[in-house]
Amino acid sequence: MKFFDMFRFKPEAQSRPRAESPGGIQFSGLDDPALLEFIRNGGAGSVEMLRNMAAFRSLTLICNGIGMLPTNIYKFGADKEIAKDHPVHKLLRLRPNPWQTPMEFKGQMEMSVQQDGSAYARIIRAGNRPIHLIPLEFSKVDAKLGSDWRMKYTVQTETGGQIGLDQSEILHLRELSPDGVCGLSRRKLSQGVIELARSAETAARNVFKKGVMAGGAIEIDGELSDGAFTRMQGSLATDYAGAENANKWMILEEGAKANKFTSSAKDAQQIENRNHQIEEIARLYGVPRPLLMMDDTSWGSGIEQLAIYFVQFTLAPRFTAWEQALSRSLLSDSEQERFYFKFNERALMRGTLKDQAEFFAKALGAGGHQPWMGVDEVRDLSELPESGDPKHAQVAEPMSQRKATNEPQTTT
Repeated sequence: MKFFDMFRFKPEAQSRPRAESPGGIQFSGLDDPALLEFIRNGGAGSVEMLRNMAAFRSLTLICNGIGMLPTNIYKFGADKEIAKDHPVHKLLRLRPNPWQTPMEFKGQMEMSVQQDGSAYARIIRAGNRPIHLIPLEFSKVDAKLGSDWRMKYTVQTETGGQIGLDQSEILHLRELSPDGVCGLSRRKLSQGVIELARSAETAARNVFKKGVMAGGAIEIDGELSDGAFTRMQGSLATDYAGAENANKWMILEEGAKANKFTSSAKDAQQIENRNHQIEEIARLYGVPRPLLMMDDTSWGSGIEQLAIYFVQFTLAPRFTAWEQALSRSLLSDSEQERFYFKFNERALMRGTLKDQAEFFAKALGAGGHQPWMGVDEVRDLSELPESGDPKHAQVAEPMSQRKATNEPQTTT
């Protein structure tokens, strides 16, 4: 470069055309946890999804419903005896691992299934006896079907390494699966729905943050004097503002007219759009709208039937999936012929005390019904101790079919 070239005029470099990136998910910084989930999963993460209250409520209902119910291992046979001596019984009823309760463990696993389609827990064994169930983070497990028709799992460790595990070492829960290996992810399938719901929430928030919330305007044909303006401004603030001045008549000066603002169809449509997004999320998880605090029906028989619907069509398939996955992963081939797992879903179907009393009365044979329960069984379901009477451990005859006797009743 020559010396005089420094003073010569240079044309500005032509700006190169560039493609503007479309609006999408925003992150607060490089330390935002949502950014890490976006990099791992290629979409909105579970934390971002849980910020939607309808999705959070749906997950709470399903995960708590799964977690709160007792899960027992039974022996096959007419006695329906709980296998309390089996090591798996302690894992499912007392302590699955050193830091979690059974409800916390099952709730965490089910939340992963509901969001990502699969949930993994490593089975720690002492010999052939399972002693711990360690939940694994979904994004750190890669599941594949091997050439020997057995599942193979690659797990990323905390130090950055990888370990390979056989299907006998992993408890794998799946949602509906197109390939039988990994379940469908609701988080990915509903990304558009969640984005739209978040946009509707942002629009509603901006209305309260930036919109004009005045109830009306005072119209004056001419110019208002300074004194009249000051008096009117003070009167509006002191005499007509607040709940105690509701429906109070105003006194206006100098021919002023009060014009009340009316809600537009646009405002009503905004509320309708938000309700529609809640309905879409309810449909995604199979949760009836009233359980999401939507006022569709009155409280009574209607809500009771919807609760039964929720148990039968949303939770019951998940109960079966859990029972079969536990049997596949925690029992040997010979044990699967002697033991089975069962959720006590009757705990969700008990109803009111009045309904329970009618059910137990019929179960004991009231009204000529054929009895199918003993007194001690009824007391056990009511969390009461056994009566101590040997007759109460047996199923009695129907009350209307008892043999008549001429012997007087004994009194004590």
